[in-house]
Amino acid sequence: MTTDNSYCFAQLSDPHLSTLDNVRWHQLLSKRVLGYISWRKNRRIEHRSEVLDALQHDLQQDRPDHLLVTGDLTHISLPDEFKQARRWLDALGPPTEVSVIPGNHDAYVRVPWQQGLAHWQDYMRSDDDADATGPALFPSLRIRGPVAFIGLSTAVPAPPLLATGRLGKAQLQRLKTLLNETAEQGLFRVVFLHHPPVPGQEKWRKRLTDDHAFCKTLAECGAELVLHGHMHRPIDNQIEIPGGHIPVFGIPSSSAIGQKPGRASQYFRYQIDKQDSHWQLQVHVRAYDAATGTFKAKRNFSLTLPQKSSAG
Repeated sequence: MTTDNSYCFAQLSDPHLSTLDNVRWHQLLSKRVLGYISWRKNRRIEHRSEVLDALQHDLQQDRPDHLLVTGDLTHISLPDEFKQARRWLDALGPPTEVSVIPGNHDAYVRVPWQQGLAHWQDYMRSDDDADATGPALFPSLRIRGPVAFIGLSTAVPAPPLLATGRLGKAQLQRLKTLLNETAEQGLFRVVFLHHPPVPGQEKWRKRLTDDHAFCKTLAECGAELVLHGHMHRPIDNQIEIPGGHIPVFGIPSSSAIGQKPGRASQYFRYQIDKQDSHWQLQVHVRAYDAATGTFKAKRNFSLTLPQKSSAG
C-alpha cells in the first residue's frame, strides 16, 4: 500500500517476449541475421511465453504499486516486435503504473523512432514531460509516493558480436540534476538502467562503455538503489561512494525457463519504508519453478540505508 512513507514496487527484466516465427529473410540483411540464428537455436527454447504468463498471474495475486521493466523486450528490434511488446505492456498495466527503459536488443540495429521505441513512449516519459520524444525522454523521472524512479537508456546500436551500451555525456549531466533535486526533496532515489553499471562486472563486448563516468556521477550525487538487467542471472553488487555504498541488483530474464543453473526467471519485489533517520528496504525474490509452472518465494532479505542529502 502506498503512503507518504511506504511504497512497494517490482522489477522485471529481459523478457525477450516477441516471436520471430513470421520473419522474412529480406528483413535479416544486417546484423539481425546473427540474432535470428541465435533465436532459432537457443532463445526461442529458453524464453517462453508460459513463463511470462505465470509471472503475470503471480503479480496479480499481490500486485505491487509499480513495475519497472529494465529492457530487452525484443530480440532483433524489428518493427513488429515493438508492436508485440506494446501489447504485452498494455496487459501488464497502464503507463502510470509501469516504467520501461530499452535494452541493447531494443536497439539491435538503428530503427526509425516511429517504427520502434515510439510504441512504448507512454511507458518511458517523465511525469511532467508529455511531449518528450526520442533521446530527450531520458533520463526519465517518475515520482511515486516517497520514491523517485530515474530511468536511463543505455540502448545504442553496436557492431556485430557486440552488445555494449552507452549513456553519453548529455544524459549523465541531466542525471546529476535529477539526483540532486530529488535528494533535496527527501526521496528514495531508484536509478534503473539495462547494462550493469559496476566496472568489470560484464564481459568487454557486453559492457557499459561509460560505467566509470556513471559511478563517478553517483559518487558525487548519491542514490539509494541501482537496478539493472542484461546478464540474465541474479547479481548483487554495490557502488562505492564517500562514507558508504549504493546497493546494485541485477536479475535474470523474466521469461527464462532456466536451461542453465541459476538462469530461471526471477523478479524482485521491493518494499521501502521511511523511518526517522533511515530507509528500510525489504527485498523479496520470487523464482519460476518449472515443476509446478508457478512462481515461489526464493529468498528474502532487508537492508537499512541512510537518508542522504545531495552532495551537489
